Amino acid sequence: MTYMTSEQLAEKLNYTTRYVRNILTHEVLVEGRHYIRPFGRRRILYLWENIEADMFEDAVPNIPMANGEKCHG
Repeated sequence: MTYMTSEQLAEKLNYTTRYVRNILTHEVLVEGRHYIRPFGRRRILYLWENIEADMFEDAVPNIPMANGEKCHG
């Protein structure tokens, strides 16, 4: 698992650190899935693999198939 600070995540996603802290952390990302607070402290560490996986999951359209199932592709 790759742990990142808000500064590192902002650089990787090409966002500002302020946007990561104020918008993504409070409105998009889920504590325990996308970030943790080690040792119950204020500092936040982001979990890159989970963030990346969810970004790609949201980016791939669900295409309905003839039998009603969904195809990710």
